[in-house]
Amino acid sequence: MTSHPLRAVVAFTVALAALSGVAFWLQQNLYATQPLLDLTPAAAEASLVPVAPAVVTSSDTDAQSGSGVPGIDEQWLDRTSTASGVPITALRAYARAELMAPRDCGVGWTTLAGIGWIESQHGLLGGRTLMTDGRSSSRILGPALDGTGNFAAIPATAESRRWHGDRSWDHAFGPMQFISGTWASWQSDGDGDGVADPNDLDDAAYAAARYLCAGGRDLTAASGWTAGVLSYNNSRSYLDSVHVAASAYAERTRS
Repeated sequence: MTSHPLRAVVAFTVALAALSGVAFWLQQNLYATQPLLDLTPAAAEASLVPVAPAVVTSSDTDAQSGSGVPGIDEQWLDRTSTASGVPITALRAYARAELMAPRDCGVGWTTLAGIGWIESQHGLLGGRTLMTDGRSSSRILGPALDGTGNFAAIPATAESRRWHGDRSWDHAFGPMQFISGTWASWQSDGDGDGVADPNDLDDAAYAAARYLCAGGRDLTAASGWTAGVLSYNNSRSYLDSVHVAASAYAERTRS
């Protein structure tokens, strides 16, 4: 692992600020002590699928008895959070989403963490706190999708207004930055509390995993992984950025 921030990381941070509609100016600060890896374009092309270390399950389910939500071993969470830099609450959400995703999809927690980092710094964007219930201390909203600049024009609907409050235009919302139409199709309850809330990282991570796996994709293959991430945001710079972040998490936690 290199000991200093790298040009590739800086470049993808700047590009994604426009693509996702979220300001990522604090990205370097969060990783001041654990900079992301420098993956050259050649290395990225040679290994598009991040290697996800095995998630260790607990014999117990989580707090909701009978919910069917898998429990994650606390020692694994502590060890992996320390090594990766991903907050335990976020890591638990990504790990559970991996285990709850379609079995033949192969989506790893590292891919979900890569997307979560790019979209909202795991719900920590702008100095927010990620609370133990999976929600950020304040709501995360992208800019109005009003057709200006690089943004599509997506009018608000009665359903979407409940998430962003804008009477005119839709916004991406929550730590995984769903838009209302996509959330309506893929909304999920990732923590077994009976509610699907895009502002809850537990739910948003599980919805993201299901969305990436759509159509029977195999995310253990480079073509499937590429197609899944591009379906989330159809941009090569986004694909490269998620790959760098996800691969860094995999490298940090590789035994």
